Amino acid sequence: MTTADAGSWQAEEEETRGPVGKAFRLSAADSLSLGNALCGFLAVCVLASSAIQSLKDGGEFTPAPSYFATAVVLLLIGATCDLFDGLVARRFRASAMGAELDNLADVISFGFAPAFMVVIWGGFTDKVPFVAVVAAAAAVLVAGVVRLARFACVKTKSGDFMGLPIPMGAMTVISIVLLFEPSIYALLAVLGVAWLMVSRIEYPKPKGQLAAVVLGWIMVNVAFLTFWVAWPKGGDLPIMIGASMQIALVAAIPLRMLFYKRAQRREAERIISN
Repeated sequence: MTTADAGSWQAEEEETRGPVGKAFRLSAADSLSLGNALCGFLAVCVLASSAIQSLKDGGEFTPAPSYFATAVVLLLIGATCDLFDGLVARRFRASAMGAELDNLADVISFGFAPAFMVVIWGGFTDKVPFVAVVAAAAAVLVAGVVRLARFACVKTKSGDFMGLPIPMGAMTVISIVLLFEPSIYALLAVLGVAWLMVSRIEYPKPKGQLAAVVLGWIMVNVAFLTFWVAWPKGGDLPIMIGASMQIALVAAIPLRMLFYKRAQRREAERIISN
């Protein structure tokens, strides 16, 4: 390597390190993104501790509802942080790495954590093959990563989301885990959610009153799940209702969009024919 090359290499290194050394202070929005990531990590720790404790006791592992409820509460808190970080960034200040932090946090909380929950839910039973459980969990993780990458690169004309947003996808996977025993049909439902995340179906972006409704839904579910942690028997019905509503919502939106697109085509054909 020549002296000129060495000098050029040093200059490039200094240019790369310079702005980072000066820059970046975390903004309030970045703190919320980090809180989201921390909630996802803690949810995984809670689920792992349930399996570790059972193995230490020498008994057969059966996922305890309280561990699942605690993990889901953490993920819902993470979803609340995710909902607010964009609002805070627009209202105050966004750092240069805000978008990257948001996506990385989402991978942890809404990609890896739900995938790990699927493994804990179905991996310790003889009802379904372990390979099938891992495949479904991997599909959730991979679909979430692809969904986030596509969100960063592709913008729809309407401004809506293309594909099921990853937080909603994660909550739907969790709803399936809470409602159903491990089975091939339940795993197919998990795969269906993964497919919706990478599909071209447009989902409306929460704005204004819709954003308030989404936030209210999250807070109600946190309340239900907290009640479930404290009183598991009394909380079963609210959890079943909330999880069923989540699955119904995710299933209804594609059907609604299908009918809407069909009505648009018929209207366009009617205008052309006239």
